Amino acid sequence: MLKVLLAGLGVRGRHWAEVITRSERADLVAFADPAPEALARAAAEFGERPAFSSVAAALDSLDRVDALVLANPPMDREDIVRLACARRIPLLIEKPLALNLAEAATLVEIAESASVSLMVGLNFRYLAVTKAMIRLLAEKAVGRPEFARFTYERWRDGRRPDLNDYPLVMAHPMLWEQSIHHFDLMRYVYGQEPIQVQCQTWNPSWSMYAGDSNVSALIEFDGGLRVNYQGTWQGSWAAPGFEWRTDCADGIIAQRDEFGALHFARRDEAALRSVPLPPHERWIRETTALFAAFVDHVIDGATLQCSGRDHLMSLAMLEACIQSSANGNGVHLRDVLPAHGKL
Repeated sequence: MLKVLLAGLGVRGRHWAEVITRSERADLVAFADPAPEALARAAAEFGERPAFSSVAAALDSLDRVDALVLANPPMDREDIVRLACARRIPLLIEKPLALNLAEAATLVEIAESASVSLMVGLNFRYLAVTKAMIRLLAEKAVGRPEFARFTYERWRDGRRPDLNDYPLVMAHPMLWEQSIHHFDLMRYVYGQEPIQVQCQTWNPSWSMYAGDSNVSALIEFDGGLRVNYQGTWQGSWAAPGFEWRTDCADGIIAQRDEFGALHFARRDEAALRSVPLPPHERWIRETTALFAAFVDHVIDGATLQCSGRDHLMSLAMLEACIQSSANGNGVHLRDVLPAHGKL
C-alpha cells in the first residue's frame, strides 16, 4: 500500500481525498492544510486521520510517507517541493504547477536534480471522451486533422463558497486555471507541439475578476494543424457552452460537452454519428485513472505520465498568449522556452 499524505483540502483536495480513500493500492495516512475548518471538514467526510497545519509538520511527525499529493493553490510551492525531494518522496501536484513558467521550471529542476518523480494532475487526459478522440484520430476515421475550433463558455461565479476564490485576484485566471487544461488536451490528443501563438486576452465590463477572464487565440502546431481557441469565465449566460470541432481531410470530429458527447461524420453524411462512452462520475472517475497511473509508476515502475517536464510546454503556451496579447504580435514558442531548459 502506498502511504499518501494529502496537502490542500479545498474543492479539488476533497476530490483527491475521495479518490485516494477508494483506492485499493493506497492509504491516505494524513491531511495537511493551514485552515482548521478544512481539516475538521475532511475528518468529518473521510474519517479521522493525523492532521497538520503544514507539510513540513506532517513530514516531521509521520513515520512513513511514500507519496505527497499536493492540491494547494499554485503559489509558493517551492519550499514544499524541496522538503519532499530531500526525503525522496514522489510528488503528484495539481495543475498548474506554478503561475509562471520560470517558477514551474525551477520546481521541475529541483525534482529532476533529486531524481524524484513529479507528476502533474492533468485529469482531463484521463476522460473516456479524450481516449475515444485519440482512437478516432489514430484509426483515421475521418482522415488527417488540419484545423479545429475549441470554444469554452462559462459563467464562473468566483464568489461561490464551493469554488476556490484565489483566481479572483490572479492576473490571468482563465489562462492559468482553465485554458491550461484545454491547451494540454490539444497537445495530448493531436500528438503535436505548438510553434506559434497569436492571442488577445481581456475582461468584459461586468467581470468580477481582477485579471483577464477572456482568451482568444490562434495556435499553430508543428504538424501543420491550426486551432482557433476562445475561452471565457465570464460568459453572460449561466448555461455552459462547449464545442471542440476538428476538421479532417474526410470529415469532422466534434466533442460537445467537456466530459463527453463525442461525435464524428464523414463529409457527405447528413448526420453526426455518436461515439459510445461509459457512464462518467464527474471529477472522480478521471481523477481515479490519473491516480492509478501515478501509483503504477511509484509501486510498479510504470512510465511516468503527465511529467512536470512535459507540463512546461503547456505552460509555455500560456506565457506565449500573455506576451502576444501584450505586444499585439504572434509569439513563437522557441522564443519563450530557451531560458527554461531543454524540453
